[in-house]
Amino acid sequence: MKMNKGKCRVLYLGRNNPMHQYRFGADLLETSSCVERVLGILVDDMLTMCQQCALVVKKANGILGCIKKSVASRSREILLRLYSVLVSPHLEHRVQFWGLQFKKDEELLERVQRKAIRMMTGLECLVKDLENKSHEEWLRELGLFSLEKRRLRGDRMALYSYLKGHRSEGSAGLLSRVTSGSTRGNGLKLYQRRVSLYLRKNLFTEKVVRHWNRLPRELMESPSLDLFKKSVEITLQDMV
Repeated sequence: MKMNKGKCRVLYLGRNNPMHQYRFGADLLETSSCVERVLGILVDDMLTMCQQCALVVKKANGILGCIKKSVASRSREILLRLYSVLVSPHLEHRVQFWGLQFKKDEELLERVQRKAIRMMTGLECLVKDLENKSHEEWLRELGLFSLEKRRLRGDRMALYSYLKGHRSEGSAGLLSRVTSGSTRGNGLKLYQRRVSLYLRKNLFTEKVVRHWNRLPRELMESPSLDLFKKSVEITLQDMV
C-alpha cells in the first residue's frame, strides 16, 4: 500500500516544541496549521478539543433548526424521536476520544439539549415556565439523561466491551487489574496510575478507571453488555 505524501503533514505539539523538520523519503513534509483533522476529529497543537466541540455544536444546532422549520408536528414523541436519531449522535460520536476538558465546552453541549427540550415541551417562548422545573426534572419526564451522564454511560460501556474482549485487541496493556489485596474483596478493579498533567487526566484510559472502580462487583460481572447497560442506566438515574 503506497503512502500519499501529499496527505502527510507535521503537527507540532506543545509550546516548547523544537519544531524539527521531517522528511518522507527525499521530500520534506509540509507543516500543519494549529489544527488537524484525525479520523474526523479536530485536534489542535495543545491536544484540546475546543474546536471539535464548537464544530459538533454548530452541526447539532443546524439540525435542530431544520427540524423546527420543516416538521409541522409539535408532538413531544415525534420531536423526541427526531432528536434522538438526528441530533444526539452528533453530540456523542467518538466522544470517548475527544473527551471534554473544560466546563465551557460541557456547557456548550448541554445548551443544545436544553434547546431541544424547549422544542419538545412547547415552552420555547415561555421561558418562565422552565423555571418551575429544574433541568433534571425535565430530563426525567422525557426519559433522557444529561449529556454528562450519557458520556459516563458510554465510557463504562466502552470499557466493559474492552475488558470482555468484545472489541478487537489492538490496545493490549493500556489497562491493568489491581493485583494487591487492597481492593476490599473486589478483584476486578483497575490500577489507577498517577499522572501529573491535567491534560492526561482527561484521556479515556485515565478517567474511565476512576468511574469503573466505583461500580459494585455484581455490576462488573454482568454476563452481557445489554444487562450491563441496563444496570448502569439504573445507577445513573439516582445520580445527582
